[in-house]
Formats: sequence, C-alpha cells, structure tokens
Amino acid sequence: MSHAFFRWASAALLAAAVAAPVVAEAKEPLPFINLQLRPWTVVAQERGILKEEFDKVGIPQVNLIASGTAELVGAESAALNKGAIAIAQRMVYPATVHRANGLDAVIVWLSEPSDKYRTPILARASNNEVNELKDLEGKKFASSRISCYFTSPFEALNKAGVPLDSRLKQGKVRYQSIDNTAATNAALLSGAIDATAAHLATNNAAALWLSGEVKVVGRSPDDGVYVNGAGRVSYFAMREFVDEYPEAVKAFLTAHERAKKWISENIDEASQIIAEGTRVPVEIAKFQITDPSTYEFMKGETNATSARENIKRFQAWYVENGDDILTERQLTAAQIDDFVDARFFAGGEYSVYN
Repeated sequence: MSHAFFRWASAALLAAAVAAPVVAEAKEPLPFINLQLRPWTVVAQERGILKEEFDKVGIPQVNLIASGTAELVGAESAALNKGAIAIAQRMVYPATVHRANGLDAVIVWLSEPSDKYRTPILARASNNEVNELKDLEGKKFASSRISCYFTSPFEALNKAGVPLDSRLKQGKVRYQSIDNTAATNAALLSGAIDATAAHLATNNAAALWLSGEVKVVGRSPDDGVYVNGAGRVSYFAMREFVDEYPEAVKAFLTAHERAKKWISENIDEASQIIAEGTRVPVEIAKFQITDPSTYEFMKGETNATSARENIKRFQAWYVENGDDILTERQLTAAQIDDFVDARFFAGGEYSVYN
C-alpha cells in the first residue's frame, strides 16, 4: 500500500474529525478529596460534617493530610501546586506572594480583619536585654520570610524606628529567613537569635507561651496594615480545580462554617477532639480555640470587592515601605481582581453567604 494512500487516509480522518459535532466531555467524578489537617477539619471529620457536605456533591471520601514533621512554613502551597491537597489555608499576604510568583490559584474565602494579638514579636523570657521593640536594634531577628512572621514585625518594627534588613536596604535589625519553625524556636531558646514572631495559637508557639519560655515584646499596630489587610486568613485553590469542581469548594466552605459554629458552642468537647486529632495536650487545644490570637475560627469577609481592595491596599503599603519581594514581583489591579473569585462571596453562584 502506497505512502500516498496513508497520507490521503490521514487527511480524510482529520477532515471527518473537524466536521464532527463537538461533544462536551463530562467532568471526571472525584472519588476522594484531600484537605489539610487543621483543628477545625479534625472536628468536622469527627462530627460527620465533612462527610455530610461532600456526600451531597458526590465525593465519598475525605482525607485529612498533615503538614509533616518538618513543619516548613508555606509547605501547603507546594502541596497545592502538586495536587496533594485541594484547598490551602494561608494568610493573605503569603497567598498573594505565591500568586505573584506564578501559582495559578484563586482565593475562595477571606477572613474579617485580624487583630494585634495574632502575631506578636517574641523574645526569650530570660533575655533581660530585649523587653521592647527598640531593644532589638543591632540584634538578630529570624522568621519565615513569606509569612505573617515577617509581615507583622516588618510593620511593627518600622513604626518603632528599628526596621528589619531587606535585600534592598540594610535596616537596624538583622534579619534571617528560616522556614522551619522547630529550627527557629531552637535558635530563639539557645540565644542564636534574639527574637521571632509567631501565631501564638499554633501548636509550637502555644507550647512555648504556655510554658513561660517566651515573652511578648511587641505587637502589630492596632489599626495598621497588617491587622486590617495582610494578616487576614485566606483559603485558596488552583484555578483549574475551582473551575472544574466549584461544588466541591462550596461543600468545603459550608463545612467550614458549620464546624466553626459547633466548636464555638462546644468548646470543651471540641478541645478533646482537636487534642486527639492533632496530637497536642488538651490545654493547648483549648488555648487555640479561646485565646485572642486564634485564627482558625474567624468570620469571613463577605464582599468580593472589599476583599480585592484589601489586597490592593496592603500590597501598595508594603511596596512603598521597601518589601523586597513585592517590589520586584507585584500583582496588577486586574490580576488582583482575578485572584479573588467572586463566585464564592456574597451574591456569587457558589457563595455560603447567600
């Protein structure tokens, strides 16, 4: 059989394929969904809330994935990008930086404003040389760079007149980026660094605080850019997943609201569930629910436009004040508008606020 025949046959098949009507492919059903293991998801799993909500959208299995023993701040964004988890929680500043760095994700939930208790600056309790922010001049501060552990002290130290170092400009406080929280805590307690910042409601920071090993030497300004903007909690997911499975995202957000309500009404029982599910002492689990520094159980920002304006404002402030990452890679107004998926805010097709 000749080569000419094969060329003709191939051309005929291609023409037939082009001429045939296009049939939309049905999306592949999800046999399971992987979510982060967090205090509220542990409760939602134990109480059957996750199963109830995901059963409604045809997802029969929900797996809770722990971050791992390395405790790397920001590991969930890598897990999201690789498909290991479907939806990630980060404060909105690091979520914005990840988007600026090319992660094709969208925000599906944003919290109300934060508060000054969320991310205090901590020093070793026995360090008599550091009792307030000005005492850190010339001393060493370490934290994860793309996190609230940078954005909160960045603003607080600027206001105190002792700014952190950056790649663009030397400040009055030496800065070192460490993404491993266990390594940061060890450095602080050993005296290798003089201060850090942390969410007190996280397991490791709560343990340090409740044991009396650290003290608070400074906090975010009450009405500052971190409290009002960068310190808000966000949930975000890869755009492709959200577009293909918006019902799954709504199921997640509905479970989130239901679990928060149950926890607030059943603190003692919730503390027991969280302690067992996250392997912490009950007193730490209860602290995570009741302390003003908690961030797992915040109310949501219902308005998509307000959410977008919030990101634009805090990005502009950090750029103006020398944030070395956002100065080099910042989102345009159009990119920020696209980053917040209005379908999951009030008035949207998949909103839990309607």
